[in-house]
Amino acid sequence: MASIISENLKFFSLFFKSRDVMIFNGLIALGTVGSQELFSVVAFHCPCSPGRNYMYGLAAIGVPALVLFLVGIMLNNHTWNVVAECRKRALKNCSTPATFLLFGSIAGRAAVAPVTWSVISLLRGEAYVCARSEFLNPIAFHNFPLEYGPDTMARFSCKDTPAEVLVYKEEVIRRLKYESQFLGWILIAVVASTIFLLKCMHRCCSPLSYHQEAYWAQYRSCENQLFHRTAEVHANILAASNVKEFFGFVALDKEEKELVNEYRVEDAQSTPQWNEITGVYLYRENKGLPLYSRLHKWAKKVIGNGTDPASREMALLAV
Repeated sequence: MASIISENLKFFSLFFKSRDVMIFNGLIALGTVGSQELFSVVAFHCPCSPGRNYMYGLAAIGVPALVLFLVGIMLNNHTWNVVAECRKRALKNCSTPATFLLFGSIAGRAAVAPVTWSVISLLRGEAYVCARSEFLNPIAFHNFPLEYGPDTMARFSCKDTPAEVLVYKEEVIRRLKYESQFLGWILIAVVASTIFLLKCMHRCCSPLSYHQEAYWAQYRSCENQLFHRTAEVHANILAASNVKEFFGFVALDKEEKELVNEYRVEDAQSTPQWNEITGVYLYRENKGLPLYSRLHKWAKKVIGNGTDPASREMALLAV
C-alpha cells in the first residue's frame, strides 16, 4: 500500500510539475474570480446618476483589471530579467522578433488575471448595467412614459427606481445583462482563439522538436530549483563563516552544522560571473551544441554569441 501511494504521489508531482504554468494561470484565474465576487458584494455600489454611472461602471471593470495586469508584470521574473538585460546589454543580443515575443510573453502571462476579471464582470453584468443604463432609449420600450429621461434610466440599476416605471425594470435589466453577457462570451471566444493561434505559431516556428522543447522546459525548471536551493545553502554557509570570523564562533543548529561540515565555501562568486548568468536568455546553439541557459553557456565556457547563424539566438523562443 505504501509503495502504491508513493508511486501515485510521484505521478501527481510529475504531472503538476510538467504543467506548472497552466496550473499557476488556473490558480490566478480562480483567485481573480473570488476577488471579483468579493468586490461585487462589498465594494460595488452604482451611484445611480447620469454621467457618474458610466464612469463608475467603466472604472469598476477597468481599474482592477489594470491593477491586476501591473501586479502580474511585477510578479513575473522575466520582467526583472529584461530590466537587467536592458541595463547591462540593452537587449543587443536579441533579434526584433525575439524581443517582440519576449515582451508578448510577459504581457500574455500578466493578462490572465485582468482578462478573467473582465470576463467575470461582463458575465455578472452588474457593472455593465450600471454603466449603460443611462444611455437606454425609452422609446425602445413599449408604452414607456415619455416624460422620463436619462435621470430615470440611470436609476434602473438601483433600488430607488420610480414606482411609475418599476414595471419596466426587469426588462431593462434583462436587456442590459444580455448585452453584457454577449460581450463576455465574445471576449472568451477571442481570447481562446488567440491562444490557440499563438500556440500553433509557436509550434510551427520553433526550430526545436517537440521532445527537445519539452526537455528544455524540464531543464529550466530543474536548473532553477537546484540553483535557488544551492544558493540558499551557499549563502548560509558563507554567512556562518563570516559570523564565525567576527565573533570567533557561530551558533548553528544541527542541520546547519551538517551543511557547514559537508560543504566548503571559500568565498562569494565575483560580479562578472553573476552578470554572465543573469538576464534574458533565448535558446542558442554553438556548433550544434544546445545551450539551454546562461548558466549552461557559462559552464561550457562559450564567450559571446558568435557571428554565424548557428551561434545566434533562435528567434521566437523566449525563456
